[in-house]
Amino acid sequence: MIPITRGMAIDEKEIQESFVRAPGPGGQNVNKVASAVQLRFDARNSPSLSAQVRERLIRLAGKRATQDGVVIINANRYRLQEQNRQDARERLIDLIRRAAVTPRVRRKTQPSGAAKRRRLEAKRRRGESKKARAPIKSWNE
Repeated sequence: MIPITRGMAIDEKEIQESFVRAPGPGGQNVNKVASAVQLRFDARNSPSLSAQVRERLIRLAGKRATQDGVVIINANRYRLQEQNRQDARERLIDLIRRAAVTPRVRRKTQPSGAAKRRRLEAKRRRGESKKARAPIKSWNE
């Protein structure tokens, strides 16, 4: 079990890892060793997550989530496979932790009367300063 928050943990069996060759420079090593990690986590069918966390996780994952609700994390920051594996897991855990936080409900408010007066006064001052920049009209026109 991988602990996420105090009351939430995911089973290691829910995570699938595959190792692929990392892109980019690296000489002979990059052509021989599959050091990059592609981590897959089926968020939509995970029994460890509540429905709200599941939906927020898929929304937070953005383009890293497939249509089926599978979150895919590619990790190729390091040269060692084990470090990339750890990096991918930490990124998944961080994503799930962020999804576990319930967003605060926004309540509609109205600006106070004083705030409205300040806004209108600032608009009036801006208008006066712009009017002062206009060319002066002569008596003949």
